[in-house]
Amino acid sequence: MVKIALYIVMVPLSIWVLESLRMDVLFKKGRVLQMKILYVMMSFALSYLVTNFLYDFAYFSQTL
Repeated sequence: MVKIALYIVMVPLSIWVLESLRMDVLFKKGRVLQMKILYVMMSFALSYLVTNFLYDFAYFSQTL
């Protein structure tokens, strides 16, 4: 249940963080759909990594 709550917090946070990048520079003109799909995939990947890190960190710090 804690992991789901972390995902709910991290997805919007990762979207907010990724908004600071200028992704339009990386793509050709007219590739808006591809840019949006990459943006969504990157936000899910970033939230997955951060959530698992925080969850594992909390778990291993309790076992010490």
